[in-house]
Amino acid sequence: MTPEEQAREQIDNRLVQSGWIVQDFKKLNPMAGLGVAVREFPTSTGPVDYALFVDGMPVGVIEAKKDTAGENITTVEGQSGRYANSQLKYISVDYRIRFAYEATGVLTRFTDYDDIKYRSRLVFSFHRPETLQALLNASDTIRNNMKHFPEFDETGFRKCQVKAIKNLDTSFSENSPKALVQMATGAGKTFTAITAAYRLLKYGKMKRLLFLVDTKSLGEQAEREFLAYRPNDENRSFSELYGVRRLKNSYIPNDIQICISTIQRMYSILKGEELDESVEDESLFEQSGVESQPAKEVVYNEKYPPEFFDCIIVDECHRSIYNVWSQVLEYFDSFIIGLTATPDKRTFAFFNQNVVSEYTREQAILDGVNVGEDIFFIETNVSRNGAHIMKQLIEYRNRLTRARRWKQMDEDEDYTSSKLDRDVVNPSQIRTVIKTFKENLFTQLFPHRTEVPKTLIFAKTDSHADDIIQIVRDEFGEGNEFCQKITCQADKPETVLSAFRNDYYPRIAVTVDMIATGTDVKPIECLIFMRDVRSRNYFEQMKGRGTRVLDKEDLKKVSPSATENKDHFVIVDAVGVTKSKKTDTRPLERMPSVSLKQLMMNVTLGAKDENTLTSLANRIIRLNSQLTPKERKEFEEKVEISAGNLAEKLLDAFDEDIIADKAGVNINDDHDLTEEETKKMEQAKAELIKDAVKPFYDPDVRTYIEEVRRCHDQIIDSVNVDYVLFAGYDTDQQANADRTISTFKEFIEENKDEILALRIIYDQRYKDRPMAIEQLKSLYVKLNEKGITVERLWDCYAIKHPDKVKRGAMAQITDLISIIRFEMGYGNDLTPFADRVNYNFMQWTLKRNAGAIHFTEEQMEWLRLIKEHIITSLSIEPEDLDLSPFDHKGGLGRFYDVFGDEYEKILQELNIELVA
Repeated sequence: MTPEEQAREQIDNRLVQSGWIVQDFKKLNPMAGLGVAVREFPTSTGPVDYALFVDGMPVGVIEAKKDTAGENITTVEGQSGRYANSQLKYISVDYRIRFAYEATGVLTRFTDYDDIKYRSRLVFSFHRPETLQALLNASDTIRNNMKHFPEFDETGFRKCQVKAIKNLDTSFSENSPKALVQMATGAGKTFTAITAAYRLLKYGKMKRLLFLVDTKSLGEQAEREFLAYRPNDENRSFSELYGVRRLKNSYIPNDIQICISTIQRMYSILKGEELDESVEDESLFEQSGVESQPAKEVVYNEKYPPEFFDCIIVDECHRSIYNVWSQVLEYFDSFIIGLTATPDKRTFAFFNQNVVSEYTREQAILDGVNVGEDIFFIETNVSRNGAHIMKQLIEYRNRLTRARRWKQMDEDEDYTSSKLDRDVVNPSQIRTVIKTFKENLFTQLFPHRTEVPKTLIFAKTDSHADDIIQIVRDEFGEGNEFCQKITCQADKPETVLSAFRNDYYPRIAVTVDMIATGTDVKPIECLIFMRDVRSRNYFEQMKGRGTRVLDKEDLKKVSPSATENKDHFVIVDAVGVTKSKKTDTRPLERMPSVSLKQLMMNVTLGAKDENTLTSLANRIIRLNSQLTPKERKEFEEKVEISAGNLAEKLLDAFDEDIIADKAGVNINDDHDLTEEETKKMEQAKAELIKDAVKPFYDPDVRTYIEEVRRCHDQIIDSVNVDYVLFAGYDTDQQANADRTISTFKEFIEENKDEILALRIIYDQRYKDRPMAIEQLKSLYVKLNEKGITVERLWDCYAIKHPDKVKRGAMAQITDLISIIRFEMGYGNDLTPFADRVNYNFMQWTLKRNAGAIHFTEEQMEWLRLIKEHIITSLSIEPEDLDLSPFDHKGGLGRFYDVFGDEYEKILQELNIELVA
């Protein structure tokens, strides 16, 4: 066949796949089905390659070209347009050609002439006849509808969300196929996306949208947000207006408008394959070798054709999915919206650099949308330098079964920090970190708390996580509920995650993968890194677990001793993660993954395609690089081939030179293969594949390959006792404190008139000044809007002036006065207001008791209560004595009985003396 004939054959196949009946003009029957494609239909300007009929009427044309014309396919649009505007012979009724395709054997482009400023676009295949019929019956096109979005009601939205939504409206109106929303964690990406989805459904008249995630937990989180969303211009919730469904199997209902799915499940649906549900538990960020896997190939799916979704929203789209999963995204003839807090260069490239929102974490912190972090280092000798174990009888532990045994070492062992908790476990190192954390917890890290703030520890492996959990419980003297594991391998991780988010226990959670990215747990105030991370994006995502804002009332529900809104979080860096060199791409993770098991099962059940075998070869190559010499020898004995040779055979099966050599065929650019040579090549390839996959049919071999690294023994180093080299805040904390104090200075300047009216900074005494507590509360609300609390300010001044700032119990409003006075230079030292009142109270009572008349015990009880009231409220008035807690002692009446006619004088003295 000629190249043109080969292309026509592929075009015919794609048309048939898409539901069209393909006919020659000589056998024309436009009513043979809903959609009929007629070859070489004559027109007034010559025969068109294909004329498309829907329900008996001509609606479109196809201009076909050979494959090599693909590089110039856009130049063919003129020919398509000419045929579309020509008169089709023998048709006397009114008709209009609205649709045009340019096609080769491998690509298809499509134009809808009803679009304003119509533009051709690449599509996976031809639209189905029923799709074109629906377009013809619609009042207008989606692209035209999106040029007329109504004004956006900004009520209840942050500025960054408003900007993103308005820019998305503009992007859609300009027919941009892709748009990227870069928005800091916690700024409301999902809420923004749901708002955009609502506008696309209501005003763009889209029929169906796909919300893609990469883990089941993120899908569940998105589903909750869709169900809870209520538009500003509707009294009904989103789910009352539109159908929302999170996909849990391969069936997608036709009567829903929002489908929520993992990209893994959507791929399996398009391929018509069953999905191992455990694959959905693990983020693509955590899957071993995801970046080096070949692209996921999809084929046409009649049940879910390319036009099934009008728009795809890709959550956490910074994940390394484009080389592997791009065909899943681009299979559909859809607009694509990407959501991410941490894009990399590939993300920008994929979305054609169309960034509709750029809201960084730094800006979010300045706006009070996120909270910033302090970094506290714990550096131990073993963490930094590793250790040396002399040849001796020592304990070994099987990583998977945890079985222990003692045996003689073959030689001395030198291990570095990279081997720690993988090949060698040093319990003293873990214990030293946890003990140091505990020792600093209520002194330097969270001095105003009585319970451990919600803390998330990042571990290297499940085995490492188990070691950490046991030592945390031991060091804190707490039970099982205090510290728990939340990983994909844990039992009922979602239940534990929910408790960590909403309940008092657990106080500390340990994770490897499950809540490293994406998942919201707003009460987290401390992150402990006991694993290094070399990906810049991944590290930013992990930090994002602590950056969420939370108001005081919600924080107190899980951390009762909290007295302020969450205003910062602490990173405890036990491995140097904040200083290690980061890259834009994520290096391969050395961990066994479900996908390796799935690949081997796919091969066992008949998968012989290049993508599967190449991907499996890549996994075996990485596995081989992780094996010890002893394990490599064992691998060869068990599998009857070395890991390196096994991977090589898998790759060789698709190497054209090796296939030709086996087939005895000479291949070169000047020689086209004969039919017999092609058969020989195919036979040789089949034999190479059969030989390469033979080991994977043995279930024992599959089990061994999957568990070889997980089962290997770890040395338990009980010889080298670890010790702390340094524990303290990062020097960058000074810069963080400077930023907070600078913002506070701006606040004072902005509110100078109100501060002057309060007259709290011009006199060192508060004599006879009006105690305008409500005005102070109003000031404090403004300060909170900048993401600053009294506790945070106090800590910052303590960092900058440790010799002048005394730590103590915070009284919020009244301590704001102390800080303002200190900042304005009306005091040399910064001490808690409560300390000042307590000291003045002691001096006043000593002076009053110095004479012949002393206060009685009942009088002192009243006076102490009044002192506590002044600490929090600045003053006391007679009517306050009828409120709690005074009413329990008899109120103002009893106070008069106790103090007699001098009761008002006593109150006046306390108002003046205690705040002096």
